[in-house]
Amino acid sequence: MNEDDVDGAAGFDPSEWHIRRKGRRWTNEEFDKRIYQAPEKIEFVRGIFANDEERLTVLAMLLENLGIDKVVRLGNPADWKAAIADLDADNTD
Repeated sequence: MNEDDVDGAAGFDPSEWHIRRKGRRWTNEEFDKRIYQAPEKIEFVRGIFANDEERLTVLAMLLENLGIDKVVRLGNPADWKAAIADLDADNTD
């Protein structure tokens, strides 16, 4: 598994998430599902949470609620652009 590949994180399915540019509240149905997907507690094991599945799950939850437009303001815009360019290049190979 490529270290950047979220598809390879055991138990994490990117297609289950509806991350959009604008954040939004979850529907009641989504809340009922998400509450069981969240890690039971925050543990610090060489970082926050025990494994990539837990980290990606919490990140996806936050991205659904906050939206991409807010998130890209964190960090260096050039890094975001470079990451997207790499993703685009990977998808055209």
